[in-house]
Amino acid sequence: MSTPLRLGIAGLGTVGIGVVKIVQMHCEMLGRRTGRDISISAVSASSRTKDRGVDISDYAWEDNPVALGTREDVDVVVELIGGENGVAKALVETALAHGKHVVTANKALLAHHGNALAQLAEDNGRSLRYEAAVAGGIPVIKSLVEGLAANQITRVMGVMNGTCNYILTRMENAGLPYDEVFEEARKLGFLEADPNLDVGGIDAGHKLSLLSAIAFGTKVDFDSVVLQGINAVSIDDIKLARDMGYSIKLLGVAQMTGRGLEQRMSPCLVPETHPLGQLQGGTNMVVIEGDSVGQIVLRGAGAGEGPTASAVMADVMDIARGLQLPTFGQPAETLVDAPPAVVSTGAPWYLRMVLLDKPGALAKIATILGDCGVSIDRLRQYHHDEPHAPVLIVTHKASSDDITHALEMFEDCGVVVGDPMALRIETV
Repeated sequence: MSTPLRLGIAGLGTVGIGVVKIVQMHCEMLGRRTGRDISISAVSASSRTKDRGVDISDYAWEDNPVALGTREDVDVVVELIGGENGVAKALVETALAHGKHVVTANKALLAHHGNALAQLAEDNGRSLRYEAAVAGGIPVIKSLVEGLAANQITRVMGVMNGTCNYILTRMENAGLPYDEVFEEARKLGFLEADPNLDVGGIDAGHKLSLLSAIAFGTKVDFDSVVLQGINAVSIDDIKLARDMGYSIKLLGVAQMTGRGLEQRMSPCLVPETHPLGQLQGGTNMVVIEGDSVGQIVLRGAGAGEGPTASAVMADVMDIARGLQLPTFGQPAETLVDAPPAVVSTGAPWYLRMVLLDKPGALAKIATILGDCGVSIDRLRQYHHDEPHAPVLIVTHKASSDDITHALEMFEDCGVVVGDPMALRIETV
């Protein structure tokens, strides 16, 4: 067997310890499958004395994780610190510049600096791998870069934040309001330190921008991802959607259109009969559509020690095998700047509002929609106590701009009480 592949691991949280466990428990199996021993030379974390449940005494310790990038006994730096800047960025840059391969789970770093880091990796003849950064244990990066490489990808979509899916499915199954389930998720430790990264769609938007780059051969452009979180979704929306045969999901969609690259992460209605609509709890799902393969569905755990460490080690093992591929599936210099789509693809919309119960109120709403180029497919008025009337409208296909214009006109029409809700009904 050839010389060992030596790892330097920065970050010994849940995922880092998961990687250590895999290397320790499956050392012989890893060697058989790669033809090369995989070992750990050095580690770094915020606390040296913390009891992590595994023995790390055989590994050299670095107080400064950036030092891992210059050690002669490290071939691959595994960056599991997180954060788009700071020490994580410095470590990855240092490692690549010193001829180390890098494996990371840091989707924020790549969403903001992926283009420059991909070029740096290629300039130094090294790999920058990040399977663990998107959808946890689901091998979606490998599927796009390798398994589906002969396809022209037409659309990528999916549920890529388990916390949001937990909140929405918990609301649906238990009939609980958003605020109560949000607090429950916080107590269970499901939320990031900044909860808006989850419920605001930012975390999932980072992931979508990386998939877009691979799928369409474009530079990573997180700033053009249209983000809408789930905090405005009410239990009434959940119930009304279910009555119509839909589930509400925080859904990411990326597709190249005649208007440009469309990237959006927003709560949408999807048919409850589709695998996306049936997705429960913290599970993730990515749907990829290609011109030759058609539609494929990848489902699995989107986070957690085992699934994410599994994805990290899949990248490490590819490096051990000598497999070296461009970061985003093709040379960084060939990635193009794609103009962001100004207007998203048309779709039916779910509109929920409360009207003053007076003659002509509904007619005024219908007129506004018509003036904005939005036609009504279905309309339902619910039992109510005067003076307010809950109304649900499902439109025919309409652009997001036309819906936005209608919502703006509702504010001044004198018959709408409170803020109306508008959710896209996604064709899946």
